[in-house]
Amino acid sequence: MQLSANGISIEVEDEGSPAGEPLLLIMGLGMQLTSWPAEMVQALVSRGFRVIRFDNRDAGLSQGFDHLGVPSLPLATVQHMLHWPVRAPYQLADMARDALGVLDALGLRSAHVCGASLGGMVAQHLAAQHPQRVRSLNLMMTTSGSRKLPQATLAARRVMLLRPRSNDLQALLDHYANLFQVIGSPAYRPDPDAFRERMRHNVQRAWRPAGTLRQLVAVAADGDRSPMLGRIRVPTHVIHGEADPLIPADNGRDLARRIPGATSDYITGMGHDLPLPLVPRFVDGIASNAARAT
Repeated sequence: MQLSANGISIEVEDEGSPAGEPLLLIMGLGMQLTSWPAEMVQALVSRGFRVIRFDNRDAGLSQGFDHLGVPSLPLATVQHMLHWPVRAPYQLADMARDALGVLDALGLRSAHVCGASLGGMVAQHLAAQHPQRVRSLNLMMTTSGSRKLPQATLAARRVMLLRPRSNDLQALLDHYANLFQVIGSPAYRPDPDAFRERMRHNVQRAWRPAGTLRQLVAVAADGDRSPMLGRIRVPTHVIHGEADPLIPADNGRDLARRIPGATSDYITGMGHDLPLPLVPRFVDGIASNAARAT
């Protein structure tokens, strides 16, 4: 369903009992609400959560920002490397206000929050700037943005910059297969046919590379969130793969050290994805963290 949130149109899926504990899931860079495994959503619902997913701005079926133009990634990269201000079409703080707008549109004063990758960066803004709206916080495979932390491997950087050879469906599926072969979990490789089917569904639902680029520049513009992390007082749980080549595991350890009282789960063989065999472990961690909030 389409909701008006923070003055823009946001696509939202709301599952589970209306009386359940609300849990807001925030997806990562360029990904859609359908990128959360259906098995994970249903497992959370079965644990009593009211699971709310949404497409971030510029992704999926939510409102796009093509009128703001396509930013120059090389320019943003140089500005970031030289510690110059990065001009972005919008900020991660704007995306956090979108998430708040979703809660407002659903009449929810607060919710548990789980963010993955870029979604975890947005979730940090939510918990630090709007603590009364966040019951508990779960940060999956994400980072504070500190420059002192290990950065993506060369292979991960290269594959993230690759573009599909065309906009043909098969070319897009090949692109995603190559991407997740590099950044995905080496110990939890998905069934190739099932993976391509999930990617086919996502690509046919929406394919918006310009929006992904605007989100990426927003990440660069956000910089180091370390100073805000000490202000997070809600129960926080950090989940990170030990084999993550895009956001190495020390980024997760840094988050857990900086956020008072945070718990953590570092998973051997997990990369930068959400493997189905790990869904029960993810759900257990989220549910245990939510229980700390009560």
